[in-house]
Amino acid sequence: MPKRPLFKQLLIWRAKYISHNQFVIILSILVGFTSGVGAVVLKNLTHFIQNIMEGQLVKYYQEAFYFLFPIVGLTLVYLIMKYVIRHKVSHGIPSTLFSISKRKGLMKRYQMFGSILTAPLTVGFGGSVGLEGPTVATGAAISSNIARLFHVNQTTRNLLIGCAAAGAMSSIFKAPIAAIIFAIEVFSLDLTIASMLPLLMASLSAILTSYFFLGNDVLLSFSLEEGFKLSDAPFYLLLGVVAAFTSIYFTEVYDRIQRLFDKSDSPIKKLLVGGSLLGVLIYFIPPLYGEGFEVINNLIAGNHQKAIQNNFLNLNVDNIWVVILLLAGLVFFKIIASALTFGAGGVGGIFAPTLFMGSIMGNCVAKLINHSGFTNYPVSESNFTLVGMAGLMAGVLHAPLTAIFLIAEVTGGYELFIPLMLTAAISFGITKYFHPHSVYTMELGRKGELITHDKDHAVLTLMDINKVVETNFIKITTTMTLGDIVHEAVIKSNRNIFPVVDATTNTLKGIILLDDIRPIMFDPTLYTEVFARDVMQVPPDTIDIKKDKMTEIMKKFQDSNAWNLPVVDDGIYVGFISKSKLLTMYRRKLINITQ
Repeated sequence: MPKRPLFKQLLIWRAKYISHNQFVIILSILVGFTSGVGAVVLKNLTHFIQNIMEGQLVKYYQEAFYFLFPIVGLTLVYLIMKYVIRHKVSHGIPSTLFSISKRKGLMKRYQMFGSILTAPLTVGFGGSVGLEGPTVATGAAISSNIARLFHVNQTTRNLLIGCAAAGAMSSIFKAPIAAIIFAIEVFSLDLTIASMLPLLMASLSAILTSYFFLGNDVLLSFSLEEGFKLSDAPFYLLLGVVAAFTSIYFTEVYDRIQRLFDKSDSPIKKLLVGGSLLGVLIYFIPPLYGEGFEVINNLIAGNHQKAIQNNFLNLNVDNIWVVILLLAGLVFFKIIASALTFGAGGVGGIFAPTLFMGSIMGNCVAKLINHSGFTNYPVSESNFTLVGMAGLMAGVLHAPLTAIFLIAEVTGGYELFIPLMLTAAISFGITKYFHPHSVYTMELGRKGELITHDKDHAVLTLMDINKVVETNFIKITTTMTLGDIVHEAVIKSNRNIFPVVDATTNTLKGIILLDDIRPIMFDPTLYTEVFARDVMQVPPDTIDIKKDKMTEIMKKFQDSNAWNLPVVDDGIYVGFISKSKLLTMYRRKLINITQ
């Protein structure tokens, strides 16, 4: 008897002695660790490149390098994608959401290292994006391939991807609770005991990994000194409104610039146009270089002069209105710089740009309140800076709970919980009215391919249309006589419906039901006189296999009251979908994802 391979023996031993739930916990700890390591590698590589570029070349030579850096970095990214990875590395979180909704949680192997090779070059050379998305994508790809290695089912695979997202955010911000909420909000995971424990273990494993490699080093360093005052509530409501409209501006600019770049099929043209425009922006506005956490920390510390030093107009930063104007300019141009980075082929995330814009927006609002005579008691600019980040996160990312808990954990307490809730709720509510989908999900949302907390919609999205199409129907051409129909179709088929197609193009022309011809099919005198085109009828509706999503297909059955609907591909007949098979598959998928 041939000896089994060692790994196969391991799988058999695991199945015998470790329960499924226990094994998921073990995998979640492993996934959290790998996500933490991925975050450490991405951060250190990026900072190493950035210190060389910005610290040495700019400091000891001249600031003209600010213009060249983005083009050089984006060119290196393009060459690595073309000759090393040989695949396009997509935006981190949207590509992960697409894998969950349309690829059953399966992510390709190159995605495990694609972002590690490209994101540090993008950000280190000045790309105005963040590392959070690439870190999540790296962890998610590793978790997906670990799940595939151990042959776990789709539901567990999706849960482990959520664990990777929680681990990535936990290790980056050292905020384990916010990381769990992020995974639940953004990846639409069900909050159950079965999912909660793996998410918790992954988040814990990742943050311990981060502490081991990075110590107490944190991205956002803050110690809360002023608490919430009831008299400030109206100003936090105002901040929520401002955050909402800033979120709408963010989403609109990002979407429109991406659409402009999508019109071009030439990656070289995108690189040159996007890289050049980005270089111009960074040359004139150096704070747009990279992630921008140094600017955020300076604002939180109350050091706005350092945050906007070296402005190209050499304006006096001792004048508060000049400061407000310059800060507002950073808010205005940051998303343009970020969208140009993506459009030119850069790899990164929009989480950091959201925090950057939100912090500056909050700081600007506080300065306007304090210097416009609205109140006799000045509001805390550092608190508004922090709450502004939460407001923009809630609006842009559609993740209000993540925003609230992230800032609460960063500040080390819950003194700002009330203003965080006020600002995040208003920002999210207004933005959601104008933009139903977040920046992460807008493309999938438009296509109807987005997994949401709506269980019915989630099940339909996960269903594969190709698995419910039936092709064992005998086709009838429009020129066939009644005799041909009876002898070539009715006698040979066990179905009571027949597609009528054009003999040369195979395009669907109609359908014939057995009931349509039953009154005449036993009269031989009509066999040569009646043709298919005479007795066919227009189907109650048709399904386009390329365009129609499962949600639309289910609605067509509901509206038409039909039990069978023909499926076409650009008008060409493909087969039929029956309501009974569709509902059977729906039931099986529902049971599968809720186990």
